[in-house]
Amino acid sequence: MDERVARRLGTIWQSDRPWRVLSTLAEFEDRLGGHPGEKRAAEFLRDELEALGLDNVREKSFAIPEWTRGETSLLVHVHSRDRERTFEARALPYCPESTVEAPLVDVGYGTPAELDDSEVEDAIVVASGATPPSADRFVHRTEKIGHAAERGATGFIFANHRPGQLPPTGSLRVGDTLPAVGVSYETGEWLREYAREGAAARLNVTASVEPGTSQNVRGRFGPETDERVLLLAHYDAHDVGEGALDNGCGVAVLLSVVEALSGLDLDRSVEVALVGCEELGLQGSETLAANIDTDDVHAVVNLDGVGRERTIQALTHASDEIETLVEEVFETVGHPVEIGDRPHPYSDHWPSLRRGIPTLQVHSQAGGETGPWERGWTHTRADTRDKVDRRTLREHAMLAALLVRELAGADLERIDPDRLKAELSDAEPSMRAAGVWPDAWDE
Repeated sequence: MDERVARRLGTIWQSDRPWRVLSTLAEFEDRLGGHPGEKRAAEFLRDELEALGLDNVREKSFAIPEWTRGETSLLVHVHSRDRERTFEARALPYCPESTVEAPLVDVGYGTPAELDDSEVEDAIVVASGATPPSADRFVHRTEKIGHAAERGATGFIFANHRPGQLPPTGSLRVGDTLPAVGVSYETGEWLREYAREGAAARLNVTASVEPGTSQNVRGRFGPETDERVLLLAHYDAHDVGEGALDNGCGVAVLLSVVEALSGLDLDRSVEVALVGCEELGLQGSETLAANIDTDDVHAVVNLDGVGRERTIQALTHASDEIETLVEEVFETVGHPVEIGDRPHPYSDHWPSLRRGIPTLQVHSQAGGETGPWERGWTHTRADTRDKVDRRTLREHAMLAALLVRELAGADLERIDPDRLKAELSDAEPSMRAAGVWPDAWDE
């Protein structure tokens, strides 16, 4: 390894920036898209990019439907016991204001087969938030909710699969009419039992949607080149927790990468983008992708999920060249890595990937028996700074810096849309249910 590069990587190990950035973001209350905490975070990150000496630092706003939660209540009437119980429930962002009374129906993991085997029409369904053990890919909540809506369900209850009295959240699509809420694992266990006994539920949600704004923060460093690497991370978070893991860690890693690489000799420039509203349907990255010339973007590196768990993962999204590059980088430094080549549409790389730009998502995983798609503490009130390990944050920042540096000098083929479509063909019905199947693929 070049001595100068090694010294720069050493600055990450000694720098207080990763922990300071993470701590500051965690202190901003309510970083949900369009809310005051998100705006304060954008201003803070703009100042950080300027302090790092980046060129053309700017903050650009874009319009969003701003969703604000009110009160949510869940009451269950158990006819067989002549008993009523209330449970804590949390409305999912973009859940419409509504009151629904209907039978409870347990649909297991919420797969299409389980929904078809249940009487879900005009019912409030209860589904686990976990990906089914038999699945060979991550199954997103919007897929389950979309499938339930197609079959006539009148409400959706999303039960955490991790114990701890932690109702999960996670956005719906703008304009969804099926009310959906999250409940804890413990509540989910009660609801499944009550559903078997023929119980009914009343779900009440108050919420508002008003015109609002979010913002992306951008800057650049490196040589003036025709092509550039787009390095991005989302800084917004759900309003129920601190957003330290999702995605304060990714932002802290990104700024450490910038600190390590700016001033080094790179083959291509690096465009930095800190995007808002990822948690509300990738609105920041969609806006970004719609306003850049894709021919000028050599590759995208998405730092979403990195630094929050011990095992580093590289998701290469059907790029053989990026997969080879990752293998070589980690073999050189003697560090283990988990590589996944299957593309997915549920993070900020997707607007660029579907336009054919090679993308790498740097992620992390707890490992062990939690499963390859375990969400962990994120999207709950337990997403707090105390879950973060400083050593992991620094190590992942060093490794991400090496990946960005090598990608800047690599020869990469554009992603063949036919291959991308083929890789996702078995997920097509679910992606359609979730509203993320590209319209262009139907032409």
